[in-house]
Amino acid sequence: MQCDTKFDFITRKHHCRRCGKCFCDKCCSKKVPLPRMCFVDPVRQCAECALISQKETEFYDKQLKVLMNGATFFVTLGTSDKSELMVCRLSNNQRYLVLDGDSHYEIEIVQISTVQILTEGFTPGEKDTHTYTSLLESQHITEGGNTRAIGMILQYKVPGSEELTQMKFTASEDFSSNKKLSASWLAAMHKATKLLYESRDQ
Repeated sequence: MQCDTKFDFITRKHHCRRCGKCFCDKCCSKKVPLPRMCFVDPVRQCAECALISQKETEFYDKQLKVLMNGATFFVTLGTSDKSELMVCRLSNNQRYLVLDGDSHYEIEIVQISTVQILTEGFTPGEKDTHTYTSLLESQHITEGGNTRAIGMILQYKVPGSEELTQMKFTASEDFSSNKKLSASWLAAMHKATKLLYESRDQ
């Protein structure tokens, strides 16, 4: 399905464990773990799928723990002037963003339509938007330079409603350790949305 080689007794048929397409040995020689499909040990994958699986494995090993541990943000709902200090984390089943403070929110990941990562480090007059990722539409991800994540804007659908709700997250300025943790959490969220965007059509 890639090099048009004819299969016979010598040239055997192999299939990629991720996409399921048939390849010869040369086109499907990479062996990479595939935890999203319950393959813990490395399995045969085509070159394209192996690259995506390697990125996912790196994400599972590093960023996923950061997202599940959570970080503290000032959260503003919609166009409100008031913000609330909340801990934001990924749920244990990795299906919800859970926000805890005086209020409690659970946002289902599949209901999130856009993620904006806000940064500082641009020259005055430039936009403060470092990344714009649409998970449901065909927007592209743009990479920024040497900037630091300071916040995030989510747009999502509340079940039973067709309108989008917006939520803004701003890193707390109070403690440098909290600020660093918030920046790490935002970087992990950026990586997560990028992976979701890239694998959306997989």
